[in-house]
Amino acid sequence: MNKSELIETLVERLETEKGIELNAKDVELAVKNIIDYLSDALSGGKRIEIRGFGSFTLRYRPPRMGRNPRTGEAVALPAKHVPHFKAGKDLRERVNQAASQAKGKR
Repeated sequence: MNKSELIETLVERLETEKGIELNAKDVELAVKNIIDYLSDALSGGKRIEIRGFGSFTLRYRPPRMGRNPRTGEAVALPAKHVPHFKAGKDLRERVNQAASQAKGKR
């Protein structure tokens, strides 16, 4: 699912499940602001935790030697920080339950 599909799905679900009518531009603005805030917080070294969903943190990757896949030549890769997501218990349980139900339907 990409961002535009997420926005469309949110608009539809709000209308059908909650009876709330919002136009796509308002939902798009909300999604954009949430993503921007999460990006800014991670860039600032903060940890983000959303109960029932999961947590976002930064992980440090030290410098290392890699290989160019075409030539096999050794390449020095610099150190970097990468975002890491850890799913919360509720999300893991919902995903596992949905996956096991999908397997049963095959």
